[in-house]
Amino acid sequence: MKKNTFNILLAVALVGLSAASCKKYLTVDSPSTLTQESVFSSVSNMNSAVIGIYAMLIGDNGYGSRIATLFPQSADDMKTSGDYSALDRRGISCYGASPDNTDLPNPFAQLFKGIERANVCIKYIPKSDLYTNGTDAQKATLQKLYGEALTLRAQFFYEAIRNWGDMPAQFEPAADMTNVYLPRVSSDTLYDKLLDDLKLAGDLVPWRTQSPDQNIRITKGAVKGLRARIALARGGYSLRQDTHQNERRADYKKYYQIAYDECKEIIAHPEQHSLNPVYENIFKTLHSATRLDDAHELMFEVGAFGGNASTDSKLGYYNGLRHSTSSKFGGGGGGINPLPTYYYEFDSIGDIRRDVTINIFEIDTAGKKLMNVATTMTDGKFRRSWTNITGTSQNLAINWPILRFADVLLMYAEADNEINNGPSADAISAYEKVRKRAFIGYETRMGTTPTDKDGFFKAIVQERLLEFGGEGIRKYDLIRWNMLGSKIDETRQKLRDFMNGAGRYANLPLYVYTKPATYNLVASVDEIKTLDFPGGIPVSQALFTPGTGSSTAPTGYTTKNWRASVNEDYLTGDLKGYAVKFEANKKELFPIPTSAINLNYNMAQNWGY
Repeated sequence: MKKNTFNILLAVALVGLSAASCKKYLTVDSPSTLTQESVFSSVSNMNSAVIGIYAMLIGDNGYGSRIATLFPQSADDMKTSGDYSALDRRGISCYGASPDNTDLPNPFAQLFKGIERANVCIKYIPKSDLYTNGTDAQKATLQKLYGEALTLRAQFFYEAIRNWGDMPAQFEPAADMTNVYLPRVSSDTLYDKLLDDLKLAGDLVPWRTQSPDQNIRITKGAVKGLRARIALARGGYSLRQDTHQNERRADYKKYYQIAYDECKEIIAHPEQHSLNPVYENIFKTLHSATRLDDAHELMFEVGAFGGNASTDSKLGYYNGLRHSTSSKFGGGGGGINPLPTYYYEFDSIGDIRRDVTINIFEIDTAGKKLMNVATTMTDGKFRRSWTNITGTSQNLAINWPILRFADVLLMYAEADNEINNGPSADAISAYEKVRKRAFIGYETRMGTTPTDKDGFFKAIVQERLLEFGGEGIRKYDLIRWNMLGSKIDETRQKLRDFMNGAGRYANLPLYVYTKPATYNLVASVDEIKTLDFPGGIPVSQALFTPGTGSSTAPTGYTTKNWRASVNEDYLTGDLKGYAVKFEANKKELFPIPTSAINLNYNMAQNWGY
């Protein structure tokens, strides 16, 4: 969302924020100071009310921090820094969060605040006299607003379901409910409702080029892409409360067909959305009002602004490239660490995504770049130094990407492969479009695309790992594929091999030697070329050959542990161990926060907690 316009819209939305119900469910909004009739009697007020729904996406308890950066950890790509505690973010990352974890209740409540605000708009916008008797322009605007409200409610519900499982079916304003203490309902039932809602929303919301606010509001492509994503979740595996197993239903292909159809229609409109030719520019666009995404690959992003915990984000401050507090940029970054083995999943030479996705350096007190140890690398798509905000601010106005066109291409390829028992030529083409962008200039290193069902699915699994690192997608992919437990086990063995210098990691160095180098703020693939290693050797030699094996650095250089940074404590330790508390068929979901259970006696706790 382009920040300058979004700021104005959200300021106007102060009127709409009061449109919530006068009854409480969980922690929904305070009693309204305006009547529904006055709010829903003008297009302007109804627009403000919908902007009030958008407001529940952002902030510390939305996609400005916790939902975006904490909830997706850990998978086979990244983990949260620090030592395990059941009561904070490290408990989430280690799969050991308790119902009293302090990072769970406020995001849970905010999602339901968003649902409540959406419910009010969904009820009253179609009932407005202007919806049926207004001018053509007014009716078109109100249909768009109605579709946006349906889509936002679906996003909030989807986020709640994928983290906590079955949820109460709260599809009407709390003021209309005879009983606000709703029991949990099967996620299948909820997803089916959301898919129906999004089908309707897809007819109501215009395509990007037909929308007056295309960069700041939901358009048809985003609706269809979200419907595809939810369809794959509905057709995939999820933890069932009745059997305590991660299972999928027998009719799952029906939902793959929905995903296929929606993605196919988006792909058929390249004038609306296509791949940004420069991968790094997708993420730089999130950092500035100046957009570097003429292809409109960013289909749905959450706007951040205002320098506060409610309307801004801590992206780039909590996560992202680590900056010393004494640097000219200000401090920040370091809260999310890629696993050392994730770095080696990328092609060593050809895949430009590696150096965008993973920072192998940090910014020191002098504003120079300095090599990390292997276990303290950081996620690279969010960087304080890509913004123009310096000083001590923790809020950097960096947007969060919810949906990109690359995801549409890969969802299409995955659905096609499953439906047809093997990939069609179109599915292979969609997959290879994503891959070719990653290997631009090095296409000969792409390898051959498998044409059998199992081989192509494995290629999709790997490609999604490489394409979406740090974007909060991987863990949920693995859950819907029923692969989270096996990938955690596989990754722990890879980390052990990395530690021991075994197998594919046999030629990697125990130590690397480095000293500060000028931070040029150039393209990531060029930035790492000027890291300072002894003899001027490139990264491709420093991190891919055994080196001297000595912990003593050459004169003028500092030793950085590489393989030596991984030890048994990192693998299995009670405090630092990777995903050490994970239990299959139990920890795929978070515990319901104690506060939510206390507010609703019908909100049963998830099994295993």
